[in-house]
Amino acid sequence: MTASEPYASVRYIVDDVQAAVDFYTTHLGFALNTSAAPAFADVVRGPLRLLVSGPASSGARATPDDATTAGRNRIHLVVDDLDAEIDRLRSAGLSFRSDVIAGPGGRQILLTDPAGNLVELFQPAGRPATP
Repeated sequence: MTASEPYASVRYIVDDVQAAVDFYTTHLGFALNTSAAPAFADVVRGPLRLLVSGPASSGARATPDDATTAGRNRIHLVVDDLDAEIDRLRSAGLSFRSDVIAGPGGRQILLTDPAGNLVELFQPAGRPATP
């Protein structure tokens, strides 16, 4: 293995590559890196490279038939002000898959991308909301 890639990459299998690109770039601060839609695109945010693979991509075709639904795994995005993010995303018409959950490490909420993949928004404990 080599560490020459500047990103940590996660692959999400999606039904509609362009809908996924629009979701991540419009609502979650990702930037389009490359697009070969409708088969594949990748978006980046900081050190995370999210590969979105449509049904025609090699990544999706390699997925066994019994593993074709979205799983319980999720990407984890740290935010400065969870309540403000929730308000912003609800105002954009998005809905959430959970209520806000608080624990000793912080507060979190789950939403889904257009294909049903989970995204966790997380505000660490000890990081007060920005005024």
